[in-house]
Amino acid sequence: MIATRTPIASQDWDGVVVAVDSSDQYVQCQSKGDKGTSQDSPPTFINDRLWGTGHKIEYFDSTSEPAGQGRYLMLGAGHYTSDIAKITISYGDNPKEYPAVMAGGAFAYAAALSTSHPGPHYAGPSPYVHAYDASGKEIYNQEKDPQFTDHQ
Repeated sequence: MIATRTPIASQDWDGVVVAVDSSDQYVQCQSKGDKGTSQDSPPTFINDRLWGTGHKIEYFDSTSEPAGQGRYLMLGAGHYTSDIAKITISYGDNPKEYPAVMAGGAFAYAAALSTSHPGPHYAGPSPYVHAYDASGKEIYNQEKDPQFTDHQ
């Protein structure tokens, strides 16, 4: 299980919890105080989208929510194969990578981002997932994944 507090609180979220059971079913829940909610119903994800398909990374969710004037809370989660030792997140064109929280084949991240274009919808840089093997070699980069690029 992964449970992490977000760096800022939005109206509805201040943390994220991801749990994996022995059948490899995943549940993700955003928290606010001592209460939790899931945007998906039921909030269960079965990892057959990843295992046996040749993918190294699969995503549950990547969302943003306003958290004050020009500030946004970014949350994301997914799962990964056993050959991945480290997952990081970069934002937009900025090469700096931030570590994701990892456990039991699942990962989660939360970030506070600001934009000079405040409004009801997020207009800042997109998050990108990077995965590394035990030797430190990058083995997945979402920016180069045909699922997320125009180079199909």
